Amino acid sequence: MWIQKLHSLGLLSSSFLLSDYLQTLRSYYGHREHLIEQTAMYINKMQKSLRLMNIRLDVAIRDLAGKSGRAILDAILAGHRDPNYLASLAHFRVKKSPDEIAAALHGNWREDLLFELRSCLAFYDAYRKEILICDQKIQSIMLEFIPDGEALTLDSNPAEKPIRKQVNRNSPSFNIRHLAFAHLKIDLFQIPGVSHSTALCLLCNMGNDIKRFASAKRFASWLRLVPNNKLSGGRIISSKTPKGKNAIALALRQAANSRGNQKEHPLTPFFKRIAYRKGRNAAITATARKLAVIIWNMVTKTQPYRQPNFELLSEKRKYAQVKNIKSRLFRLNLTDDEMMELFQKTSFPST
Repeated sequence: MWIQKLHSLGLLSSSFLLSDYLQTLRSYYGHREHLIEQTAMYINKMQKSLRLMNIRLDVAIRDLAGKSGRAILDAILAGHRDPNYLASLAHFRVKKSPDEIAAALHGNWREDLLFELRSCLAFYDAYRKEILICDQKIQSIMLEFIPDGEALTLDSNPAEKPIRKQVNRNSPSFNIRHLAFAHLKIDLFQIPGVSHSTALCLLCNMGNDIKRFASAKRFASWLRLVPNNKLSGGRIISSKTPKGKNAIALALRQAANSRGNQKEHPLTPFFKRIAYRKGRNAAITATARKLAVIIWNMVTKTQPYRQPNFELLSEKRKYAQVKNIKSRLFRLNLTDDEMMELFQKTSFPST
């Protein structure tokens, strides 16, 4: 009661609380992430069991739980031991040749490790089944709380073009793009770097409640993606980014990290510039903050994503570099003769 009285008098700052249905979605999303972590754990245990039997299937095939890896695992547990036959089960798109795959399948078939392999595979299948059930729950809640009068698909936006996004094993089993458009009235997939998992995280943990933030700066600050400047005597003594376990911030950091490895991406020059100055960790945080600002502006203003003008950005960087060079030359206090000598010795590339 005392806390309520202080809050009613304006002596306590308000806290951000999600809407009721978003709190339900957040619970399902957290449980889904836990199930995904368990599947990853059992994949690692299966790889360990195979390695102890001197079978390096994880070296021959990148994804043990993929189509090729699963076919070989099922054949091993069914009693097949011929390496050439097991290698023939791999998909034709596998980079390794059948002989290279067969060379990795010579081992000692221990009964205890085969039992552990079978048990881990059964647990993996059980968790994958629970993930599908969790996806159905999330989809039903999203369909139930679609704003009245909103379409379920992107058909209401005739200018929309199909956008290809890579689908992995942990992507939701339903069409998250259509549901996100129905809830937010914008297409999140227009943003380069936003995947199915990122869109699902944003829709389950924030949704339309993002509009309750007065500005993009406050939203990024709530995500703890901005420096926490500590002042003392008018000087900044610390500007470290606060630590936190926000699911949206984590998803944006993962998206920013993957974008930093790409060559052709609108945010790659920005990522590399920050990484050169302050390191990769700072670049990941800065790029994640930029993604958060883009998402806030798109949702609150109901505007599509606009590709940056690369020519304008290049001119701005060129102007900043020239300004920096002029400032450095001014601080050197060079004479006219020294300036002329400097430019005469400088060789410029021919255009």
